[in-house]
Amino acid sequence: MSEHEARIHWQRNGAAFTDQRYSRAHRWDFDGGAQVAAAASPSVVAPALTDASAVDPEEAFVAAIASCHMLWFLSLAAAAGVCVDTYEDRAVGLMRRVDGRLAIAEVTLRPRLTFAAAAPSAQRVQELHAAAHERCFIANSVRCAIRIEPPADGAAKI
Repeated sequence: MSEHEARIHWQRNGAAFTDQRYSRAHRWDFDGGAQVAAAASPSVVAPALTDASAVDPEEAFVAAIASCHMLWFLSLAAAAGVCVDTYEDRAVGLMRRVDGRLAIAEVTLRPRLTFAAAAPSAQRVQELHAAAHERCFIANSVRCAIRIEPPADGAAKI
């Protein structure tokens, strides 16, 4: 089908390393040239050992799910003749123990949309979200629960 590559770059930069007090900051490089500052989550390691302004793997996981869902939703809406003006999501991943191991156990998407014309019915928006969820490559690749909670009316002022 297709390959998707990310290059990860980290350097010790003189830290002792074996004392576990090395920086977790690193960089993600993508084929299009984008570089993203990444690091361990400050909820996982001491703040002095990470970069809180960088993206952590758990945030990236949640963002990947939300982004994939949004891209499918927009594609399906366009095909259905529903013109979306804005799409914003405040996605949240919940980490907890699953089978004795820490894991992102659930991701909740909370998409908020505005439309170019009158908003479609809430039922139509829910149908588009359900279809997007079924097609999302990332959602189809993970085992955690993914909940989609758009506003009851299907749209929201931003």
